[in-house]
Amino acid sequence: MATTKPPDLAGKTILVTGATNGIGLEAAVVFARAGATTLITGRNRARIDAALTGIRQRSGSNCVEGLHADFTSQASVRKLAAEVLARCPRLDVLVNNAGSVNPARTLTGGGIETTFAVNHLAPFLLTNLLLERIAASAPARIVNVASVAHTRGTLDFDDINFDHDYRIMRAYSRSKLANVLFTRELAKRLAGTGVTVNCLHPGTVATGIWGHGAPDSHWKRALFAIVMAPAKAFMLTPELGAQTIVYAATSPELADRTGMYLEKNLPKQPAPLALDDELARRLWDTSAAMTGLDSD
Repeated sequence: MATTKPPDLAGKTILVTGATNGIGLEAAVVFARAGATTLITGRNRARIDAALTGIRQRSGSNCVEGLHADFTSQASVRKLAAEVLARCPRLDVLVNNAGSVNPARTLTGGGIETTFAVNHLAPFLLTNLLLERIAASAPARIVNVASVAHTRGTLDFDDINFDHDYRIMRAYSRSKLANVLFTRELAKRLAGTGVTVNCLHPGTVATGIWGHGAPDSHWKRALFAIVMAPAKAFMLTPELGAQTIVYAATSPELADRTGMYLEKNLPKQPAPLALDDELARRLWDTSAAMTGLDSD
């Protein structure tokens, strides 16, 4: 995958969620270096401050801001959206990058399975809350970071919270399938608005997200590290993993292309289940109900 150099982004405003480390952080550096006013989000204020310092130093730009958000909390997502709207008269690109994995089934304070809540419902809610501002900034883009793991995903609306047979990769794959379905449905709803919506697999990247998937006990965590060590030798660096994000967010080649799933900067056919329009509509309606939004 060739290095992606973005065009001049002066005058553009870009929001990248989950950008205190990993591919989100690296994408934010590229955006800031290209002249965009860049906003990042994170769960930990100390890490936000550290990320801001690093991005400013590496990009040479001071037009970088950090916002706190906990994506396990829909109230926090709503607060984040309100802060973005208050700060940003325009929003040219929204990158929904924040994600998580959980070794054991946990529920948010609202009683929702955490992986689904963070990886799908939070970006679904945030995007919808910011949609009017994004559309007013058109031409604009929404980029959803999905994963090739979506190909193994299933959706059981009668057991959306995995009350039965929870497994870490089953939950993660379901949330990534939801990302692709959400992308395709939103692209249809935004047809003719000048806003494009695409999703992507960034590659298998050596980032901190899988640290969240490590077991709790000391010996299991040590075993997990041993098992993961050989795999990391074949993983992309965060800098390389960020390239498809930058491409989707800025490439002139994608100016009028929407509803796509990208790998290595190329469109790729997603899994058959991700192409199910009826499933996408049902997921939208279910997600709207779970976040208190009007399904229209």
